[in-house]
Amino acid sequence: MKITVNGEEREFNEGITLSEVLKELSLEGKVMAAAINMDIVKQDSWDTHILINNDKLELLDFVGGG
Repeated sequence: MKITVNGEEREFNEGITLSEVLKELSLEGKVMAAAINMDIVKQDSWDTHILINNDKLELLDFVGGG
């Protein structure tokens, strides 16, 4: 199935969870916030939130600076 991740279309297996996407992208522990179709998904739901075809996933990492 197709999922758009930060503007880039990617292929994933059906029934993949948000946590599994992060693992496949080697982003475990690096992502601080995630939104699917413009809705924030809380971190405690990442293991159970299943993505579907054509979802738009935005992954954010907060960077300090000044």
